[in-house]
Amino acid sequence: METKGKRILIADDEPDILEIVSYNLGKEGYEVYTAKDGNEAIERAKQLNPDLIILDVMMPKKTGVEVCSILRSQSIFQETLIIFLTALSDEASHIKGLETGADDYVSKPISPKVLVSRVNALFRRVNKDEGKTVTIGNISIDPVKFMVAIDGKDAVLAKKEFELLYLLASKPGRVFLRNEILSQVWGTEVIVGDRTIDVHIRKIRQKLGVDCITTVKGVGYKFEI
Repeated sequence: METKGKRILIADDEPDILEIVSYNLGKEGYEVYTAKDGNEAIERAKQLNPDLIILDVMMPKKTGVEVCSILRSQSIFQETLIIFLTALSDEASHIKGLETGADDYVSKPISPKVLVSRVNALFRRVNKDEGKTVTIGNISIDPVKFMVAIDGKDAVLAKKEFELLYLLASKPGRVFLRNEILSQVWGTEVIVGDRTIDVHIRKIRQKLGVDCITTVKGVGYKFEI
């Protein structure tokens, strides 16, 4: 499984937990960032737009449940993976965490290696859903046939244009950062300039005849109709 480039934010008020979990996830190839309380977790999430957020429930300023609820209320975080890592292991807390919008609920104490395996498994589960046709409004995107249809009529895109469109459309409403797009579409070994993305976005808009890609100035792009 490809872990390089995937960002994980860990929010916990216990320095030892932050250090141990960060170290083990970093060894696995993830980009790891940390926060020490609920407010910092929200701010860092907005800055980083991570692929996965690991939240302690009992944190200062805002609990993990409050953080999860706030993030899930925003379109950019509706598809972000969230795991609760907490000492609260009772059934009621577990149910509440999942109902708030978490994708997994892990009880402390837990072996760092087991936690890493849970993280890897969650990403694998999500990856299984990738490669499926995405249909949003009147636009259908088939990654197997590399076909895009608007109102049933085919639109021909170049390979990178298609990959860029599919990436954005895979998570409508989420803002993809420019460096994230470059990494996932062109890869880290290919050197391209920032203008490359702009040119491809312009061509996609022209060929589709639909303004479904929004520019978030100074940040990146998102797909929305």
